[in-house]
Amino acid sequence: MATLRKPYVVSRPVYSEDGLAEDHGKIYRPHKTILDHVIQYLTCDSKRAKNTALSLLPIIGWMKIYRLREWLLGDVMSGISTGLVAIMQGLAFSLLASLPASYGLYTAFFPVLTYFFLGTSRHISVGSFPVLSLMVGTVVTRLVPDVGPPANITGLEGLTRDQQRVIVASSLTFLMGIFQLAMGLLQVGFIVVYLSDTLVSGFTTAAAVHILVSQLKFVLGLEVEGISGPLSIFYTLEKIFIQISATNICDLVMSILIMAAVFVVKELNDLYKAKLLVPIPIEAIMTVIACLVSYLANFEDRYDVVIVGKMISGYESPVAPNLGVFKESAVEAFPIAIVGFAVGFSVAKVYAIKHDYTIDGNQELIAFGVSNIFGASFKSFAASTALSRTAIQESSGGKTQIAGLISALMAMVVTLALGFLLEPLPRSVLGALVIVNLKGMLMQVRDIVYLWRRDKTECVVWVGTFVAAVVLGLDLGPVQVVWVGTFVAAVVLGLDLGLAVGLGVELLMVVFRTQFPRCSVLANIPGTDLYRDRKDYMHMFELQGVKIFRIPSPIFFANIEFFRNKLEQAVGFNPLRVLRKRNKVLRKTKKMMERTGHRLAKSPELEDEIAMEDLDFDNKFETTDNKDVPFWIDLNAQTPTIINIPKADIHSLILDFSAVSFLDISALKGLKTTFKEFIRIEVDVYIVSCDVYIIEKLHDNMFFDDEIQTSMFFPTLHDAMLHVLEKHKNDKREGRMLTGTQM
Repeated sequence: MATLRKPYVVSRPVYSEDGLAEDHGKIYRPHKTILDHVIQYLTCDSKRAKNTALSLLPIIGWMKIYRLREWLLGDVMSGISTGLVAIMQGLAFSLLASLPASYGLYTAFFPVLTYFFLGTSRHISVGSFPVLSLMVGTVVTRLVPDVGPPANITGLEGLTRDQQRVIVASSLTFLMGIFQLAMGLLQVGFIVVYLSDTLVSGFTTAAAVHILVSQLKFVLGLEVEGISGPLSIFYTLEKIFIQISATNICDLVMSILIMAAVFVVKELNDLYKAKLLVPIPIEAIMTVIACLVSYLANFEDRYDVVIVGKMISGYESPVAPNLGVFKESAVEAFPIAIVGFAVGFSVAKVYAIKHDYTIDGNQELIAFGVSNIFGASFKSFAASTALSRTAIQESSGGKTQIAGLISALMAMVVTLALGFLLEPLPRSVLGALVIVNLKGMLMQVRDIVYLWRRDKTECVVWVGTFVAAVVLGLDLGPVQVVWVGTFVAAVVLGLDLGLAVGLGVELLMVVFRTQFPRCSVLANIPGTDLYRDRKDYMHMFELQGVKIFRIPSPIFFANIEFFRNKLEQAVGFNPLRVLRKRNKVLRKTKKMMERTGHRLAKSPELEDEIAMEDLDFDNKFETTDNKDVPFWIDLNAQTPTIINIPKADIHSLILDFSAVSFLDISALKGLKTTFKEFIRIEVDVYIVSCDVYIIEKLHDNMFFDDEIQTSMFFPTLHDAMLHVLEKHKNDKREGRMLTGTQM
């Protein structure tokens, strides 16, 4: 059946930009100079001083709202559970850094103390991270190899190999912290967005392969010297296979049993996490059992098992970093700083969205920088966060960083009083714990199939990053991998150095303009079908209940969050928070009406209740965790007068995509989440002037469903506006009556 289409005719002069400005009063707005921005940045008043203090000490903000009776018990239980895992991982990851096990406990203690005051995330567990530990270990073994003399660095003379390695690791961590602190003070936290999800996934998967290979010597009980640099993974495997006949059977059997037990219990923890009060601390349990069996059976003397050995009791005095190590490791320290921040910020953002609070990327850089500088002064090594520890801290009831502080205190107790109990622990047990914790990173290899089906270009990026990191080694880091590719291309093409530098600057400018485009809210020029920025003309018309938003750039992983933030500013509210408030009101209304024997009215076309988690498409855009809450509410439902259901200020949102030339996977996920958030609070979303290629890509990636349909796309902005006028011309609901239209 043919759809009835109403014709429309517009009669207006043919305007040039000059004629349009003359007839409709073009406003020429003065733009601030660089000096104006500098003066504004340096100007200080009492309000700005207060805001600065609050931003530098986020603890003030969340301590003011701390619910002592409701949250303290959960924080204590969470801190104990997380502390057990942090202690075990600290011991295990110290092997990756080629350091004595005691210093892993330092990393589980000192960085947490400063992050408690300076960090904006309330849920991440600060401490060792396997990828960072391995990157530090690569530098350590390069400067202080297992065989041969150390690098010619002043200050390492007369020290044992372990002491030399501790100085190298702590100095490298100190320099890493300086880089992070400097980037935070310079407000360049946005730099992390240039490490796309695809690149980070490929790099961390390659790192997991390196970690796996590095731990084989402990699991097999072999003496294999540490090797760094390109092709190091293959040289290490060669040495392992040459000595494979010398495998220590006791180490191997013990490692296999521990890996099997930990793997099975972790799977059970995931399967029954809704029923378990806290996850079973299987790493701690197996460590205690292994220590006890090793001590009673005298594994060290009877089976030649290498044990952890002497544990340092107490803490050493703070020491200054070695400047010679700075000189030798500056190239590696920068990518370690970037990777550490990228991992920490990504995990923090997931839980900030889930629990509805904000985090500041620049303040996180400052927090991690100060934490690593402070920790390095007491000989700890690089700290960030680990997803597994953070998941335990959050799922076991942790609400704030008080849980992290308690986990740090547990590490302190072990260091001061209980460390000697860990001395009989076989190193193969720690290696087994490291390997079994690599499951999540190794399973990222499945991304290849997903990316190949959805976006072959990003699949090439993943594979290229993975292969480069595996073959060239982690000491290059993801930033250097990109640089090496650029350098090789320049050499092959024979580009002049000056031309290459100029081209680099030009590309950098393009990147900045694309990442931070000038978004605008459009309005109608009366009597025409033209729409311009509402700030540019004196005589403009905005239809009540309709918002027109324009982004003049492609949308991709580096600017999707910028787009979402600007869109929320344009409409004047956060749709997800409106939805949460409505659901909260609905729950109260349900309880009230159940007590009075009434039933709450719902939209008749929706019978099933769908939880708000349906808005979640991946961890990056995770929304919330409100179960058994319907996603749609009839605003006309009869509710008690004391119940005030939050309403959106608009009924229609029109997005002008005329300047959007492409979308990537991250943008598709972000847009789908955003559209559903608006649709579920009864705000119609329309897309206008969208490129045919983009629409085809939306179809290929299964973007459309029962809520997001092809009928929301219009060829021109005016078509969409006329459709909105027709749809809502008889809408009498509060705030939605269209009056005084001038089109």
